[in-house]
Amino acid sequence: MMTKFLFATMPFDGHFNPLTSIAMHLKAQGHDVRWYAGPSYAGKLAGLGIPHVQFQRAREVSGNNIAELFPERASLKGPKLLSFDLEQVFVANVEHHYRDILEARETFPFDALVCDPGFYAAHLIAAKLNPSVYTVGVGPLVGLPEDPPPFFGLKPSRTIVDRVVHRVARALLHGTMRQGVKTYNRVLAAEGLPPVEIGDFLELTRTCATDYFQSGVPGFEYPRRSLPANVKFVGPLLPFTKGPRQQPQELEQKLQRYRSVIVVSQGTVDNSDAEKLFVPAIEALMGGSHLVVATTGGKNTAELRRRYPQDNVVVEDFVDFGPLFEHTDLFICNGGYGSILLALSNGVPVLSAGVREGKNDINARIDYFGFGIDLKTERPTPAKIAKGVSRILGDRRFAENVARVRTEFETYQPLDLIDGFIFAGLPKGTQPDPFA
Repeated sequence: MMTKFLFATMPFDGHFNPLTSIAMHLKAQGHDVRWYAGPSYAGKLAGLGIPHVQFQRAREVSGNNIAELFPERASLKGPKLLSFDLEQVFVANVEHHYRDILEARETFPFDALVCDPGFYAAHLIAAKLNPSVYTVGVGPLVGLPEDPPPFFGLKPSRTIVDRVVHRVARALLHGTMRQGVKTYNRVLAAEGLPPVEIGDFLELTRTCATDYFQSGVPGFEYPRRSLPANVKFVGPLLPFTKGPRQQPQELEQKLQRYRSVIVVSQGTVDNSDAEKLFVPAIEALMGGSHLVVATTGGKNTAELRRRYPQDNVVVEDFVDFGPLFEHTDLFICNGGYGSILLALSNGVPVLSAGVREGKNDINARIDYFGFGIDLKTERPTPAKIAKGVSRILGDRRFAENVARVRTEFETYQPLDLIDGFIFAGLPKGTQPDPFA
């Protein structure tokens, strides 16, 4: 029997893209799949052939407009940035998201909601509408009370001092969340729901879920004393593709001529200032023996091409990382979770330079597991990048560590696993008929 799925994601590519493979898989099985998303995702959804349930009351705050909507955000760092983002990006729209979906359900009575962890309206939807809820972890697992706190780039504690630092950091994190949770609880009260505690807030979209599908594998997650029963590691959830796209002709030719390849990416949110990572990386490697492929996401491409005409530098708006990583020896990035999973699943070590938007928490894992080097800065110098490149490519242990986790990735079939969990948990009338 056909099942009705409503996908709902915050308007960030790192939240939207990993879920596209699940949506297209379910759609191919004959289920009715629709997607609640901001207006900037209309084109992507049209290309996927998935009906777009549009924002009606909610305002889209995305990587493309966040700097324009909130210019003051650029000067914020650390706890102040976390507090601002929670309040303005994730909580401010919760009531609007809930009202939009409540209205959409009148014409599309969905059986299940599939969302990302930042879609906090899921808690209201689960409590008030009672569908099955499936949350997809698109970043590292949020730290449980006895585990390392998230967002601060901390690693598992080894000493008493470490444990004290973790307690202080968690208290600091709770302080940054106070205003956002207060606003959230006002929405809950208006709907007749009890308030949530600050310590429980980050877990809301996990605790309200039937299953929480964690993109990744245990080998890229810190050891934990326990794991909630509804958390399921499913392997790398990568964006849907219709098959490998043809690479630019210049790039194809150079891939044949250069023996080693280094890919540079500044992500899809914080990629407008090329001086942060693109420029120092190219400065460090231009004219050398490595082919350097910089993918800009459509920003500053022409300027970087004029500035760096060296034969070993290729600058493109977009390149299909899937086939490119088959030739790649090192990935330099600011710590986007999805692109790092793709690199590791292709056996590519990582040199990371990013702190904001929780990237320090991702990059700390790269360093902890020996999958590369975390430069622990937003703005590395060419000298630091050159040193990091030499160290990673010159030490076989990095390649061996990445090969180990690649093997672990290969043992997972994400879509088959998710199929099994979803249709085991849905009511009988909504499960597919194996004899149909």
